[in-house]
Amino acid sequence: MTTLDIDNINVSAFDPMPSPEDVHARLPLSMNAARTVMQGREALRNILDRKDHRLFVVVGPCSIHDPVAGIDYARRLKALADELSDTLLIVMRVYFEKPRTTTGWKGYINDPHMDDSFRVDEGMLKARQFLLDVNEIGLPAGTEALDPISPQYLGDLITWSAIGARTTESQTHREMSSGLSTPVGFKNGTNGDIGVAVNAILSASRPHSFLGINNQGRTAIVRTKGNRYGHIVLRGGDGRPNYDTVSVSMAEQAMIKGKLPPNIVVDCSHANSYKKPELQPLVMADVVNQVRLGNKSVVGTMIESNIVAGNQSIPEDLSQLKYGCSVTDSCVDWDATEKMLRDAATLLRDVLPERLA
Repeated sequence: MTTLDIDNINVSAFDPMPSPEDVHARLPLSMNAARTVMQGREALRNILDRKDHRLFVVVGPCSIHDPVAGIDYARRLKALADELSDTLLIVMRVYFEKPRTTTGWKGYINDPHMDDSFRVDEGMLKARQFLLDVNEIGLPAGTEALDPISPQYLGDLITWSAIGARTTESQTHREMSSGLSTPVGFKNGTNGDIGVAVNAILSASRPHSFLGINNQGRTAIVRTKGNRYGHIVLRGGDGRPNYDTVSVSMAEQAMIKGKLPPNIVVDCSHANSYKKPELQPLVMADVVNQVRLGNKSVVGTMIESNIVAGNQSIPEDLSQLKYGCSVTDSCVDWDATEKMLRDAATLLRDVLPERLA
């Protein structure tokens, strides 16, 4: 009897992948890293619960592609985080997975060698090592939760998670978020729609059951308790910003109508800066001014930042890559980052404690 070719007709191979348990055994969580994660998550929860007056800032490269430059950046950011810790809780942006509108480099996990070899097995180990190094420095890490399997490999090293504009409406990502151990920021839709983010927060706050994998890499029914630390991230949409006072007020009203705490994070990049990194400081300054004038719903901001400003294409000869410069979205440079954060801390230092009064 001839076997019919009806299954996996567009699949060329199934390559083996080490289980989360295997990866954790090779790169175990250290006590220092665990302390950074636990303290960072507790601080974030306290900010969202209005028990901590500080603003949190998720700041760092659009994506990680060079771990040496990434750790160089982390060490600089750690020193600044310590300096401003009375006013700002700084979380390093550590993005390994890049959703693409059509095609392009999909990130450090998917293609760590940046040569279309797609050694996901190596990428996962490299990503975990990088997260361990960042947390060992004492800097909490935030990332986008894109692949629903990745949290089993990396979740113990993440302090804050984002669900991107392209996936906020995805049932898979809402279910996954309901089981994540971190607070989760849901971005508004790419068209600027706030409703999809509000619905996502509500969905993720409830228990779910869905297919996933366990630590042994076996397919499992994942049953979650629900995540009550969802919040909205305003990132603009359809080429228009939404960080202004009217947009923030509308987001507040939408969350209150949904019986959610009005916790709002403003992404200074993407459509809010028209994808022009030099405008990010202006967005940050506007948000800081809103807080100074009495806004109580903005709990955090996001900044795309690197050592060197701008971005670069990935060359065939990777030795030609410019050190500390993004290969995805354009970023502000380190000097601009320092100024943005120091200015914000100076202007908010005496204002933020009054929010809890």
